Amino acid sequence: MHCSPCPSSAIVDPPRVVYRDYFHPQLVQVIHPVEVVNRHHCVPVYEHCTVVSYRDEFCPSPIGVPYAGVRSTRSQPRRQPRR
Repeated sequence: MHCSPCPSSAIVDPPRVVYRDYFHPQLVQVIHPVEVVNRHHCVPVYEHCTVVSYRDEFCPSPIGVPYAGVRSTRSQPRRQPRR
């Protein structure tokens, strides 16, 4: 529905700027310095050593039971007991 038979004229707005952003990856080196320190600690570790010694001890025979081939105690001098 047109009100008048006059031709319409076009109206032009000022242009709007529309930005379309494009991103392109670029490699950038980031250097992270790391210092490794080797620390040495002396720790005592016990090593248990066993020293074994042997000795022979001869016990006197029981009273009244002579062994074969053994002289009687009467002929031998009496020994002093160990302290």
